[in-house]
Amino acid sequence: MNATIDSSARELVASRLFDAPRETVFRMWTDPEHVKHWWGPRGFTNTIQEMDVRPGGVWRFVMHGPDGTDYDNKIVYGEVDAPRLLTYSHVVEPHFDVTVTFEEEGGKTRVTVRGVFESAAARDKAIREVGADKGLLETLDRLSEQLERVSAFTISRVFDAPREFVFKAWTERDHLVHWWGPKGLTMLHCTNDLRPGGVMHYGMGRPGGGEMWGKWVYREIAPPERLSFVVSFSDEQGSTQRAPFSPEWPLEVLSTLTFTEVESNKTLVSMDAVPINASDAERRMFRGFTASMQNGWTGTLDQLADYLKKV
Repeated sequence: MNATIDSSARELVASRLFDAPRETVFRMWTDPEHVKHWWGPRGFTNTIQEMDVRPGGVWRFVMHGPDGTDYDNKIVYGEVDAPRLLTYSHVVEPHFDVTVTFEEEGGKTRVTVRGVFESAAARDKAIREVGADKGLLETLDRLSEQLERVSAFTISRVFDAPREFVFKAWTERDHLVHWWGPKGLTMLHCTNDLRPGGVMHYGMGRPGGGEMWGKWVYREIAPPERLSFVVSFSDEQGSTQRAPFSPEWPLEVLSTLTFTEVESNKTLVSMDAVPINASDAERRMFRGFTASMQNGWTGTLDQLADYLKKV
């Protein structure tokens, strides 16, 4: 469905329905690895200097215009209520406040962007001089295209354990060795350097013989709420390798997990995974393995649930 623009008084409002889960669309708005690929009108590219998505956090970036002109931007976040709501203020000219809502509609996501300018004249000037209305529609078009390209895999599970402990089960070696990996494989080796840039390196034995090696490279560690890491197959020394089952499987898959308290002593873990630095063929391969990933991850999370019951 195409986006629509509604301009009234000093507001500029656009709405669009995206064919993707709400958690995925919210992640596209808040992860610089995704934002840099779609933000802004057509022809623009971005250099993101910092992006601290939390109340009071700052997002600084430079938009590079198709004519070579650079535009410095600074945004300060207000409310951050994942995956429902974002508010922020654009604090360089032109000044405006933005509210972005993310609503579920039958497995899809309705995004509504409402920008409020200092006056109707300021809004009209932004439309007249920089094409703010057209630019907003093109930005949403580019987000839709980026969603089609990355096609994130998502899965979630409620665990009957406190959030702090579930987070530890995902991040501490002494827990990981008891549940991590596909069903039927046994852990042979595991080291875990829990810090941004650190590596969790593991080796697993297959039932019929042979070994499988892999690694996580940590991106973000925010206990007990959020964890992100890049997943790759590896060799015994930890060097990135192609997947044993296909040369077209992405070399790097960015996995992002959120940990949410849903009831007393229960925790919702939501994960999305997207290929990064990937070719079109690798992205197609990733999309084609959705059912297989669903089965594999379901088995892995079953093992985590069993382990949490034991401990």
